[in-house]
Amino acid sequence: MSNGAVFDVAIIGAGAAGMMCAAVAGQRGRKVVLIDHAAKLAEKIRISGGGRCNFTNLGTTHQQFISNNVRFCRSALSAYTPQDFLALLAKYKVSWHEKHKGQLFCDHSSEDIIHVLRAECELGKVAWRMGCSVNDISQQEDQSFVLQTSAGTIRATKLVVATGGMAIPQLGASDYGMKIARQFGLKVVEPRPALVPLTFDADTWRRFSTLAGVSLETVVATGAGKNKSFFHEDLLFTHKGLSGPAILQISSYWEPGSPIMLNLQPTLNLESGLIDKKSGNRQQLLTVLGGMWPKRLAECWLENMGITADTRLADMPDKKIRELAALIHDWQLIPTGTAGYKKAEVMKGGVDTAELDQKTMQTKKLPGLYFIGEVVDVTGWLGGYNFQWAWASGVACGQAL
Repeated sequence: MSNGAVFDVAIIGAGAAGMMCAAVAGQRGRKVVLIDHAAKLAEKIRISGGGRCNFTNLGTTHQQFISNNVRFCRSALSAYTPQDFLALLAKYKVSWHEKHKGQLFCDHSSEDIIHVLRAECELGKVAWRMGCSVNDISQQEDQSFVLQTSAGTIRATKLVVATGGMAIPQLGASDYGMKIARQFGLKVVEPRPALVPLTFDADTWRRFSTLAGVSLETVVATGAGKNKSFFHEDLLFTHKGLSGPAILQISSYWEPGSPIMLNLQPTLNLESGLIDKKSGNRQQLLTVLGGMWPKRLAECWLENMGITADTRLADMPDKKIRELAALIHDWQLIPTGTAGYKKAEVMKGGVDTAELDQKTMQTKKLPGLYFIGEVVDVTGWLGGYNFQWAWASGVACGQAL
């Protein structure tokens, strides 16, 4: 094996999964090279969680993930848990806090996570090729791989693809990992943006565009019967549609052309609440509704229902109150699409899990070729789950190498 640098393992993609895998394999005695086209390390980690990195979720099980085979991720997730990652952070004295529903963030900065991963890679004597593009990959007769890169030829016994998904292309995200999968004849589940704001056609949304910036607690659902999914989270109105945790969560389940159902006041029964207050009440309906809801939303809602701002609650027929309450508790609308990969936090879809061994992440057809992290058809909910999948799949692969 002459001509070029020779390694046991070449890993394409120096993000969360790639660095974790490199560190584990390197510390187990493998000679590892980590290749990334970006000149700056781990930009996605750096910007995540508002710069604090929501690095895991204490409640992680396979049930917070979406995949054609959701059981696939169970093995890796149970073998490397949030507690295991916390033990790694403790080794480097990284402090953290729990924010909401098991979501853990760095106290200081997401740079702490990057520092830990880089330090672990250094312990494993990992070689780096940053700002390095891979122009061609071929598999030799002895099943090893030859990579033609902008930094010269790299030969490796094993190849790990950890290139992430297509979300946030402005940071260099692309479909490169899926191109590699297709090159080697592997099935790919059609990718699409996930954890992403939903958009509506301009005419439908014009009457709500004044609400941009209004946020409220909501229950959002999509689908029907056994396929119905719902989340109880905050919703945010934007100029073009809806965002906030509730919408990002449901976007991963929403199918184009189907409606989403929103309960915009999940903590109160508006019908009985308003009817009970009605008797002898001299207040305007807007004042009463504004006490239960964001005032701007109450104004816009009544205007869209043709109810004037000075209408008194006492003058509202019960039938009209029921109509108002029903619409607030079950507002149904059909998004025209999503805000796309530029605004998506992750990609849904990717390399079909049927092609991979769940314990090692190795492809079944091609020994020596592995896929880990977001490039695989495993997509977590909002709240640290996708990072936990990156750590767990990276460790599973690193140990197998």
